Amino acid sequence: MNGVHDMGGMHGMGPIDPDSGEPIFAAAWERRLFAVLMATFTGGAYNVHEFRRTVERMAPADYLNSSYYKKWLYGLEAIMVETGEIDRAELEAAWAAVK
Repeated sequence: MNGVHDMGGMHGMGPIDPDSGEPIFAAAWERRLFAVLMATFTGGAYNVHEFRRTVERMAPADYLNSSYYKKWLYGLEAIMVETGEIDRAELEAAWAAVK
């Protein structure tokens, strides 16, 4: 594999150096997203391979400019629409309600 999502193993990209003092969730929405992901995953809405495939389909520029949890949000939205758990109109209405 040689996609934008595999950069951590590419030569010349430098080490992955996580900040041990960084909180797991930088914002409340990230914590809620994690809970929804765990509920939908353990509920059988999709498997880990299906979820990873959705995240890996992000446009490279979007992938590089997105935080860890924004990538997860993209993946969750995409897979829920693809599996018919929610339709695009419902998703857009939900986003309009919170903006």
